[in-house]
Amino acid sequence: MSLKKAKEVIAIEAHAIKDLAKRLNSHFTKTVDLIAKCKGRVVIAGMGKTGIIGRKIAATLSSTGTPSIFLHSAEASHGDFGQVTKDDVFIVISNSGETEETKRLIPFLKRLKVKTVAMTGNTKSALAKYCDFVLDVGVSKEGCPLGLAPMASTTATLVMGDALAASLIVRKKFKQEDFAVFHPGGALGKKLLLKVDDLMRTGKDYAKVKETATVKSALFTITKARCGSACVLSARGKLVGIFTDGDLRRRLDAGADLLRLKVKDIMTKKPTVIRRDKLAVEALSIFQTKRIDELPVVDSKDKLVGLLDVQDLLKAGLV
Repeated sequence: MSLKKAKEVIAIEAHAIKDLAKRLNSHFTKTVDLIAKCKGRVVIAGMGKTGIIGRKIAATLSSTGTPSIFLHSAEASHGDFGQVTKDDVFIVISNSGETEETKRLIPFLKRLKVKTVAMTGNTKSALAKYCDFVLDVGVSKEGCPLGLAPMASTTATLVMGDALAASLIVRKKFKQEDFAVFHPGGALGKKLLLKVDDLMRTGKDYAKVKETATVKSALFTITKARCGSACVLSARGKLVGIFTDGDLRRRLDAGADLLRLKVKDIMTKKPTVIRRDKLAVEALSIFQTKRIDELPVVDSKDKLVGLLDVQDLLKAGLV
């Protein structure tokens, strides 16, 4: 019985969404134009369950390049309306369009001459008649067995909000890079914003040795710096190689003489490097394709400025 009811609710809500697309009209495109040209913010007001949906819509718009805030309809008339300016676009969500707290907003909106959009299931309501544009989110049936709790109607409202956000993304030519700016802590933000310069080891945090140094002294330097390799420099300070544990293992056949060898005799010459201004995700690609764990970092003049270890990317959450 419960499974049957669950499937019925899903079918009802799926129908509500499908029916929603059929009722999109010029009011939708004009709303997109209005918001795209807005010099202020999009203020979304609602109560109860629709208020929760309004918060989500405001959050989605804000994260995709359209500054938005949520305003509780009841709190608005107790001081919170002071957040609204004449440059804003005001979207009011009310399934009935006759909610008392919502209707109280109308005199304030008239006084400010704010452009308004009603998101309602009743296109003949007082709210719909007042607003400049009306987005019809009406449903023929709710999913609730009692016909009381908003289910299909809140789903339709949420989808309408997503439709607005998606249309504005296209209209404003909002890109992945722009999205990353608003999500610096997310995976995408890290991939698109973090640079090698942000993660590389500098100063005493990475090992540097002269090419004439012995393997023994190089190992001491690596241990002191707590890293897994040493960048090898010429007498003039130019990067000429990198000395890693792999280089060491490949020469174990040298026996006791190994520690007395010069680093230049067993190092990896002309190592792969990366510029400090490159994205960290580019370094990740090099680590994976070259199957290496360390990358010397250079500046625009190919001067050694640091070292990037694959562990640094792990710590940053890129791997």
